[in-house]
Amino acid sequence: MKILHLDKNHPLLFEQLSQLGFQNDEDYTSSKEEVEAKINNYEGIVIRSRFDIDKTFLDAAKNLKFIARVGAGLESIDVEYAESKNITLIAAPEGNRNAVGEHALGMLLLLFNNLKQADSELKQGLWNREANRGTELDGKTVGIIGYGNMGKAFAKKLRGFEVEVLCYDIKENVGDQNAKQVTLEELQEKTDVLSLHIPWTEATDKMVNASFISKFKKPFWLLNTARGKCVVTTDLVQALKSGKILGAGLDVLEYEKGSFESLFTGNDLPEALQELMKMDNVLLSPHIAGWTVESKEKLAQVIVDKIKQLYGFGDDEKKILPPKEYGVSGLGGFFFKTKDPDHIKAWYKEHLGMNTDQYGWTFWWKDKEGNDCSTQWSPFKEDTNYFAPSEKPYMMNLRVKDLHKLLNQLKEEGVTVVGEVEEFSYGKFGWILDPEGNKLELWEPNDRAFL
Repeated sequence: MKILHLDKNHPLLFEQLSQLGFQNDEDYTSSKEEVEAKINNYEGIVIRSRFDIDKTFLDAAKNLKFIARVGAGLESIDVEYAESKNITLIAAPEGNRNAVGEHALGMLLLLFNNLKQADSELKQGLWNREANRGTELDGKTVGIIGYGNMGKAFAKKLRGFEVEVLCYDIKENVGDQNAKQVTLEELQEKTDVLSLHIPWTEATDKMVNASFISKFKKPFWLLNTARGKCVVTTDLVQALKSGKILGAGLDVLEYEKGSFESLFTGNDLPEALQELMKMDNVLLSPHIAGWTVESKEKLAQVIVDKIKQLYGFGDDEKKILPPKEYGVSGLGGFFFKTKDPDHIKAWYKEHLGMNTDQYGWTFWWKDKEGNDCSTQWSPFKEDTNYFAPSEKPYMMNLRVKDLHKLLNQLKEEGVTVVGEVEEFSYGKFGWILDPEGNKLELWEPNDRAFL
């Protein structure tokens, strides 16, 4: 599979995908149109926010299977159109959530303690203690809008403070031990500090406007480490002037370009932005809340892990465990019907190197602890009655740890058991039918290496 990387990221992403067998190409300079001319050659792309992935791009990407964005959101992608083309979308909010949580907390403490103003004044030779008297966070109510990866990370950082944390989210039942989920009305009634952790969507575009701000019962502090276009800057400036908003920590701005690589297009700073820049109770940063040394590596690793999961690469933490300790422990084999079993076994041995015997072919392998494991491949004649009563031309063999216990439990659960247990030198065998009539052979080997 060929993957096109459109933005530079941590080298581990490129290296690990290469180790997994993907072909990785890089193009960090071509225009969107130039990329569209060749994108049909690729099954996957990895991008941050270099340009929008719109319908024109997606129509050109005829073989695209996935889009991996090394970041938290997918707003630069036409999600609905991509999904209509069965393209898997991958983002990595898990990779920079800790960085965002720390950044939001840092901004809040800087604002509460007037550190921006105090630092600036002292460097000018001014020693103004009373003018820079701080405010303590303890006893305050922090309201979080958007309680996903980022909101939860910020709430977790607040656990060391004596604060009440409330959260509001369009999804139900997302509150946890770190934040109580409430209605938007209750949050607006109680909040002293409001922190935004929402994506930019039609519903959140310009959400924080004059009307929204007026519904808060108390003057409050505002933090925005989410998306700049969720806040109307001119309304924010007016609320700061009136004292309705006591101060603001903004990592994102309404005027950012979609790529987040620069502030805006044009020569003149918007008037509202000019006013923000002059306010001592406003702290600004250039969209770097999730932009740490550690998050750069974490974001890349999350993308690799999700691609691995998408294509079935092993992940021990995500393996499905047997439902019963005496239940299925592995795939014993795959049995199927053929007109001439001896001929096909000889063919597979001659052409594919499968070392067949009277039963078929046993494929031996080792797990990560070095234990011997095997899988059996066995062809049967077309007129065999070994698969009966199933009408299917194949039968699966599953290894189990305790055949009798499993069969007794399955009988209690209403599963159809076929025939009686049979014992041979190489183990015990029993048979069941699945809901579609497939016959499954359950095998408890005498040789424990098979388990």
